[in-house]
Amino acid sequence: MTAPREPRARAVWPLVRVLLSTQYAYMLEYRAEIALWALSGVLPLIMLGVWSGSGAGEAAGFTPAMLTRYFLAAFVVRQFTVVWVIHVFEEDNLQGRLSPYLLQPLHPFWRYLAAHVAEQVTRVPFVAALLALLFLLQPSLLWWPQRADVFWGVLATVAAFILRFLLQGVIAMACFWSERALALERLLLIPYLFLSGLVAPLETFPPGVRAFALATPFPYTVAFPARVLMGAEVNLGAGFLGLALWSGLFLILFLVLWRAGIRRYSAMGA
Repeated sequence: MTAPREPRARAVWPLVRVLLSTQYAYMLEYRAEIALWALSGVLPLIMLGVWSGSGAGEAAGFTPAMLTRYFLAAFVVRQFTVVWVIHVFEEDNLQGRLSPYLLQPLHPFWRYLAAHVAEQVTRVPFVAALLALLFLLQPSLLWWPQRADVFWGVLATVAAFILRFLLQGVIAMACFWSERALALERLLLIPYLFLSGLVAPLETFPPGVRAFALATPFPYTVAFPARVLMGAEVNLGAGFLGLALWSGLFLILFLVLWRAGIRRYSAMGA
């Protein structure tokens, strides 16, 4: 039973290595643009200044140290859960580049996933530089999580990225039926900003709004990984279960819509 799998695994690993190295080299050509992308993700740091000066955090039970840790953790989580697959998929679909991808034995979305991973690796030094500059300007913000928090926080961040990738992949499937599927992703921007915990901790919301937010996938993309990374009391089992369930749901939707969309696809070369 295990013998056929070993050669298959040995054949897959070179493909993964080549795909990731190629995408990484490609991303290095756009490192200046990636630096701008990293700078565009400083919203949690801006919100840290807003909440620190308002006193509303203390009213919600957040000490200044807790607010600092939360928004710093949210900044890190946000940087490594950025997903833009719908932008490139819509462009590839409209310009006909999807057709030759479909002729290859590799699913096109593995290519997009590799590009995202490569972009995140390229982003690491820029994020580290931003944090170093912040700590240099404000030494009081300096904080380092515990090893266990780092481990579970990184794991939760990776799971949150997968969830966001699958969610945007489902939205990208609308490209098979519409030339403006990107508008659907923009419609999700507002609920993502407010329900994910990016602009405010969910604990500061009214109970009804908080319950509604927790019934959506958005808190698992920022709030849960950030709280794990900052070392707050959190139910790891429930959080990872929620990530798994939402990811499984979006994976099923993606596969169903992909098959239906491919049957509809009629671009030249498909």
